[in-house]
Amino acid sequence: MTPPNHVKPQAYALLASQMPVIETPNGLLHAAVAIAMHTMENIDPNEVDRSLQDITDQIRQRLRSNEHQALLAHAHQVLFEEYGFAGNTDHYYEPQNSYIPIVLETRTGIPITLTLIYKIVLERLGLCVHGLNTPGHFLARVEVKGNPMIIDPFCRGQMRSREETFELIEKMIGQATNRSPLLMQHATHDQWIVRILNNLIHIFDKKNDDENLAAMMEMKALVLKHCTG
Repeated sequence: MTPPNHVKPQAYALLASQMPVIETPNGLLHAAVAIAMHTMENIDPNEVDRSLQDITDQIRQRLRSNEHQALLAHAHQVLFEEYGFAGNTDHYYEPQNSYIPIVLETRTGIPITLTLIYKIVLERLGLCVHGLNTPGHFLARVEVKGNPMIIDPFCRGQMRSREETFELIEKMIGQATNRSPLLMQHATHDQWIVRILNNLIHIFDKKNDDENLAAMMEMKALVLKHCTG
């Protein structure tokens, strides 16, 4: 592997190691941790994994059946009421909102990182969760017995209808849309990581932080290289 020019070597190495397994839940999680590792000291991916497993285990201990609706209710109780995961509306454009270890610690973040935590926990409980690559706002789609439900982890697990989702998209982008299903496509894990990086590229560009900007672009190039083979 060619050494990076701007990214911390350990962060770049972790991201590169996840590319062959990026479409697995752990591949997605560890790739996201690699992004945080560039600017944060002493990040241990195994510690992040244990934190998520602790949340998962707390939910599992409450289950009395395999009924998906009950599982979802318990998950939302723990994640959004007891842990209090929610959107960081006061400091939305801070880079820390894109760093999974900090989001786990502060329990606040932006839609894409909160949805990632939501996905990891619920999939460990046996549900199927997709990220929705909607313009302006990232959402989760949970499959409950063949019935897809759109969930907004940024808004403490609020459930949204298709109509409400289109209204949210139009509010976020500031214009009407054709309300095509293409606006609610599932995000591949590659796309998920690229979108996190794009958020940080935008933030560091606005802050005139050229070194971190270059690092995020270098990470993005690595992911895109994997996408194109």
